[in-house]
Amino acid sequence: MISPLANVSPKAKIGNNVTIEPFATVYEDVVIGDNTHIHPNAIVYPDTTIGNDCQIFPGALIGIVSQDLKYKGEKAKTVIGNNTIIREYATVHKGTADRMVTSVGNNCLIMAYAHVAHDCIVGNNVILANYVGLAGHVTIEDFVIIEGYAAVQQFIIIGAHSFLAAGSKVRKNVPPFIRVARDPLQYIGVNTVGLARRGFDKETINQIEDIYRLIFVRGHNITNALELVEQEISNTETRNQIVNFIKDSKDGIVKGI
Repeated sequence: MISPLANVSPKAKIGNNVTIEPFATVYEDVVIGDNTHIHPNAIVYPDTTIGNDCQIFPGALIGIVSQDLKYKGEKAKTVIGNNTIIREYATVHKGTADRMVTSVGNNCLIMAYAHVAHDCIVGNNVILANYVGLAGHVTIEDFVIIEGYAAVQQFIIIGAHSFLAAGSKVRKNVPPFIRVARDPLQYIGVNTVGLARRGFDKETINQIEDIYRLIFVRGHNITNALELVEQEISNTETRNQIVNFIKDSKDGIVKGI
C-alpha cells in the first residue's frame, strides 16, 4: 500500500506488496523490492536499489549524496540487500568515483543514528549498533557485529565474524574471527561464542585460537608470526583466510595483547 500522503516519483519502480507510509519520499530512479516497508518520513534518494523484505524506519536517509568534497555529481549508486533493517535516522550515502557504489548486504541490521558513508561495502548478516560511524571506503565482511558509538576510519577493512566493542576507535584493520576492545584498540580474544552460534565446529575454533595465539600473544612480530602459522598450523581454508587477510593489510592490523 502506498499512502496518498507519500511522495513517490512515477519513475520509481515499486515491487509487489510494498508499503510506503505517509510523508515518506521516494525519488526517481529508485527500485524497491517486494514486501519492503518504507516508514513515515524516510527518504530514498535517486540511484538507489532496496531489496525484498526490507524495513526502512522513520527518518532514515538512503542514497543521499555523500559529504566527500571530491564528489562531482557522478552517477554513483546505493544498493541495499534483502531482508535488511535500517532503523530511525540512520544514513547511507551514495558512492563516488572511487567505487561508484555504497552497498549494504542481506540480513543486516543498521540501528538508529548509525552512518554508512560513501563507498562503504557492508557484507551480509552485519549488525551496526546505535551511533556507529563508518567513514568513507570502509569494507565490512560478513557476520560482523559492531557495538554502539564505535568509529571506523576511512579505508579500514573489518574481517568476517569479528566483534568490535562499544566505543571502539578503529584505525587499523581488524582480522577475521576476533574480538577487539580498549583504547588503543587491541585484540582481546577469538570470537568463540559467535563462531559457535554460527555452526563452527570445535576443531576449527581451536585452530583459530592457535593461530591468533601465535600472532597476538607470543610476542612475535607479524612477519615471524605468519611464518610460524604457515609452518605449524594445518593448511586449511580458515588458516589461509586469516593469513591472507593480514598479508593484504599493508597499513597494519590492530595491536596484540
